[in-house]
Amino acid sequence: MEAAKEYKIVTLGEGRVGKTSLTLKAARNVFHEDEQSTVNANFLIKEISVQGVSVKLNLWDTAGQERFRALAPNYYRGAKGAVIAYDITDRSSFDRVVSWVKELGMQADKDICIVIAGNKCDRESERQIPKAEALEYARKVGVTHFDTSAKTGKGVEEIFQELARLVYETQQKAAESGQNKRYTSRSSKKVKIQQNTTSEKEKKQCCG
Repeated sequence: MEAAKEYKIVTLGEGRVGKTSLTLKAARNVFHEDEQSTVNANFLIKEISVQGVSVKLNLWDTAGQERFRALAPNYYRGAKGAVIAYDITDRSSFDRVVSWVKELGMQADKDICIVIAGNKCDRESERQIPKAEALEYARKVGVTHFDTSAKTGKGVEEIFQELARLVYETQQKAAESGQNKRYTSRSSKKVKIQQNTTSEKEKKQCCG
């Protein structure tokens, strides 16, 4: 059986979109109606099985308020996945998703996997961002979008399951690619040494 894998995940989004509630629901299956805004970052663990392998997601829940925005890049280092959340009843929170995606593209690992959470879908009647618009944006930037509700649990398990799968498969491919490159490098070096050895023998036979 393959050993457990462990990956760093960051959750991003504007203040009050429900990032902390999402991570708490995912990791502990709890929901607090009056959840306080995050200061700096919270840390939680979510364990998921992917293709029979135990995958541990180390969830760093970052603060979304503007005054803490400059601290966010400190949490990108080493992150293999990101959940960007917005509130479906708040147009401005969706508009800021674009800036988070760009920021990750510039400052996070190049192979980071991203999923977008349209949170608070239990308040569908108050929706300000048409689902088709959100799905089209996600398609354009090459990420997956989920409607979620930390309150009811809708989409929460699915979004973290999908992120775990994406991260696991991406990191496995990267590891295999690295092994193939090292093998090719060793093989090339071996051939070169053999050629040099043969050349020296021929030289001795000819001129000795």
